[in-house]
Amino acid sequence: MPLMILVAGPYRSGTGDDPAKIAANVHAMEEAALALWKAGHLPVLGEWFALPLIASAGSKERGDAVWDSIFHPVAEMVARRCDACLRIGGPSAGAELMVSIFVEAGKPVYRSLEEVPAA
Repeated sequence: MPLMILVAGPYRSGTGDDPAKIAANVHAMEEAALALWKAGHLPVLGEWFALPLIASAGSKERGDAVWDSIFHPVAEMVARRCDACLRIGGPSAGAELMVSIFVEAGKPVYRSLEEVPAA
């Protein structure tokens, strides 16, 4: 059965807010999302929901008050709607927050694409 799976990985962590490093983190999450899609699942990134809202709300830079009021709260709401989580990449407080939502709800957290069951 297809699952809606949140891909959780570093966004800003370890980047020093370098746009190229952030883009590389997003690319890694999107590559994982594509693999999930090809496996028959519906992949989701919290960034897909939060970033357009942040831009529309007038955020001037990552981490400003507008950004902070939307980024993680939206991701948490999205996570609560998903069936499972795929945790990728290195250290990230935000990604670990997403993982904790799934653990608390008793939902699966996969640490590699190989762990994800067939759709």
